[in-house]
Amino acid sequence: METLLYPPVKCFLEELGYAVKGEIGRCDLVGLREGDATVVVIGELKLAFNLELILQGVDRLRLGDEIWLAAQLSARGKGRESDPRYRDLCRRLGFGLLGVSSTGRVEVLVSPAAPTPRKNPRARSRLVDEHRRRKGDPAAGGSTRQPIMTAYRQQALACAAAMSAEPKRPRDLRPSCPDVQKILHRNVYGWFEKAERGVYGLTEAGRSALERWGAAPAVELDRSGLSAV
Repeated sequence: METLLYPPVKCFLEELGYAVKGEIGRCDLVGLREGDATVVVIGELKLAFNLELILQGVDRLRLGDEIWLAAQLSARGKGRESDPRYRDLCRRLGFGLLGVSSTGRVEVLVSPAAPTPRKNPRARSRLVDEHRRRKGDPAAGGSTRQPIMTAYRQQALACAAAMSAEPKRPRDLRPSCPDVQKILHRNVYGWFEKAERGVYGLTEAGRSALERWGAAPAVELDRSGLSAV
C-alpha cells in the first residue's frame, strides 16, 4: 500500500527541515518550514513509477513550490526509475524523484534543482541534416517494421537506377549522385559489386530493391558526407 511509503518519505523531508503532514487537501503529503509558509513542499506517492505519478505532480504545480514524486523501487532495478527518459522528464518539469526500497531506504533519483538535460548538438545536427537532404517526404510518421526511406537510401537507389541497364564507372554516376564514391565504397545494403576494375554493377539484392522502391531521385548532399542509413 502507498501508506507504507509515507513514513520513510516523511522522514526524508523532515531531515531537510520541513514539518510534514499527510493527506492535506488532495496531496499525499505537504511540508512547511516551521513558521514559514513561503515554500510549500508537496509529495505524491505511488507503488510504481508511472505516468499517473507524473500527472499528479503536474496537477500539484499550481499549489506547491517544490514537488517530490516517490515510488517503490522495482525489485531488480529495471522499472521506470531506471529509464533515463522518465528521469529527464522529471528534470524538465522540475520535480524531485525519490525511490523507496523494500527496507524503507530512500534514494534521491532526481533533485528538484537538477539542471535541465542539455541538448545534444551532434544528434540535433544529424536531424537537421537528414531533414534538409531528404527528397520530398517519403516516409509516413509512425512507420514501424519497415525500412525508412532516408536520404542515404534515396541516393543509393538513384545509383542503382543509373546502372540498371549496364555496369557504370563512378564518374558516370556522379552527375546524379554527388556522393557515389562513398555509397559504392560503403555498400551498406549489398546492392553493388565490382564488374571489373573501376566498374560497378548491381547485385540481385540491388535489382530487388529497384523492383520494390523504383528509382528514387537523387538528393543534394552537403560535402560533409552521408547520414546514417
